[in-house]
Amino acid sequence: MEKSYQKLIQGNKLYAETRLFQDPDYFKKLSKGQTPTYLWIGCSDSRVPANEITSTRSGEIFVHRNIANVVVHTDSNLLSVLEYAVRYLVVKHIIVCGHYGCGGVAAAMTNTYHGYVDNWLRNIKDVYHKNFIELDAIEDEVQRANRLTELNVIEQVRNLAKTTIVQRAWAERELHLHGWVYGLHNGLVKDLSVIHNSSENIDQIYRYELEHKLLSNAAHQQK
Repeated sequence: MEKSYQKLIQGNKLYAETRLFQDPDYFKKLSKGQTPTYLWIGCSDSRVPANEITSTRSGEIFVHRNIANVVVHTDSNLLSVLEYAVRYLVVKHIIVCGHYGCGGVAAAMTNTYHGYVDNWLRNIKDVYHKNFIELDAIEDEVQRANRLTELNVIEQVRNLAKTTIVQRAWAERELHLHGWVYGLHNGLVKDLSVIHNSSENIDQIYRYELEHKLLSNAAHQQK
């Protein structure tokens, strides 16, 4: 019988013992609740764990991961995480973090049939189609994939900015959106400087008149 999973149990015991050695009240304090400053939307790739690569501890980052860190407006899982993080945890920053060497991005660049996942990768193909002039001009396949990885992150940050969840938060407080790419080859994050806030331009068709709506609701509640 396969016993390799046992190392996870042993690892958990070591983790708990280490934390308690460092702080006997660690888990007591952790169990009281979470107040993360960041929401991390990253790739499911096992080599890109949010806490580990940012040297943060449990409770500091609220995490959602999927193949190729995609933000889709019909993904109820992601939208539920987003709303909870923004409205109830009141995070101050949302980070979309892709990574070079992403298998999802590489697969989306081909015409190979992969099965059901192709429906998900279609979102990345759309990013390629939107930027095909720039991408087709890059002869080196690895460099082309790296650039698509960056463009995909930028597009997903824009998709976040188009949600009513983010725009409602902007009508009430500061919330910043960031786009990063992690390098598996060197362990470093590249900040793409895609910082969106309520003052930045979003195509008008995607803007909602939430400030007026919120003011109307507030006035109604005071009556």
